[in-house]
Amino acid sequence: MWPGCGGRYYWAPGSPAPGEARGVAVLFAWVWSDEAQLRPFVELYASLGWRCLVCHPDLVALYLSEKATSLASGVIRELVKELKTKPLPTILASFSGGSKGCLYKVIQLLDGKCEGDATMVDYRLVRNCICGQIYDSGPVDFVSDVGTQFLQKPVIGNSSHPSILRSWMAKALASGMDTLFPSRIEAQRAEYWHTLYSSAGLGPVLILCSEDDDLAPCHVVCGFARRLLELGTDAKLIKWSNSPHVEGHYMSHEAEYRTAVNDILEKALVTFCHRSQLNDTSATGDQEYKIAHSVCSLHKAAASSNESLRRVANSPSDHFFLPSSKDHNESREPESLIEEQKRHVSHPPYMEPQGVLGQILFDVCVPKNVEGWDIKPTVSPNGRPTLASSRQLGPFNPIKYFRRSRL
Repeated sequence: MWPGCGGRYYWAPGSPAPGEARGVAVLFAWVWSDEAQLRPFVELYASLGWRCLVCHPDLVALYLSEKATSLASGVIRELVKELKTKPLPTILASFSGGSKGCLYKVIQLLDGKCEGDATMVDYRLVRNCICGQIYDSGPVDFVSDVGTQFLQKPVIGNSSHPSILRSWMAKALASGMDTLFPSRIEAQRAEYWHTLYSSAGLGPVLILCSEDDDLAPCHVVCGFARRLLELGTDAKLIKWSNSPHVEGHYMSHEAEYRTAVNDILEKALVTFCHRSQLNDTSATGDQEYKIAHSVCSLHKAAASSNESLRRVANSPSDHFFLPSSKDHNESREPESLIEEQKRHVSHPPYMEPQGVLGQILFDVCVPKNVEGWDIKPTVSPNGRPTLASSRQLGPFNPIKYFRRSRL
């Protein structure tokens, strides 16, 4: 048990062992509740195979958000310790004012709406495990007159009248907060309801209420359930005509209450299985995407290299075309020089033999097969680049070739 942080929380005795539990149920109790009053609910969840983490918020946590945040951070730390060993489906069960004392701050911390002392990895772990919510006699609006009535009246007990001390504390706190911090209380109220509506995607929701419950008015609870349905949540509302606040629902309708709780726990298990499969698929998909992205990058690099080589091969500078005159080149524009080089490359000079003797000399002197020749540029003694070949020809003697042709 860890008191002094806006409330206290503990793992309920009698729950299944950590390695044997089917899931975790976080029970957010009402103000001024004790362990004995929560024991019937702990036994109910334990009989269904769920391990219970119980949270008792203090009175100040209802109005001071800092205290509620501190309490919610402690609850999340305990869940992280449990779920890191073995992730399990988790249910958030709120009784009466427990949603205002701690539950909504837990949701805000998991959504990153307020700062806590856990890491984002831990918050993601807990959020992925939360697969449903239960509201017993709630949510309760503490800014309205209903909140003051809730603080004055004993939720559970044999006495039908509140003690003088409790009544005085409730009236003093409510009037003092409304007088000193009216804008802050109203903003906190709007934040509270907005957070509860934003939790619609956590999983299925079970809402239990009574028509004659003046602490949790039926029209407020029904409006909350209707809004969740509009947001696409799998919300189930069970409304009794005559049932006392909080513990009276379970005591008066035990069989129906147990069936409803068992149904949502089964839904939470299914939701957890589907979510785990999606997370595994997403992780596998990320690895496949990285591999495909790497292969695609290699293809792009290869295509870019081929394109670069193609551009180099088509570049006029790769062909051994030498301008005839330096002065002529300097007097012309670069664009015209490049176009002329392309024309020379695509249309090389053509030799036309003239006469019978010229035809004979052309057939003898001009080779028809130049494959395998090693043609490379060299530098002449006067500094001009020339073309050299590994096949060297001797001095030209026309009489020699003419005699051979006569033979």
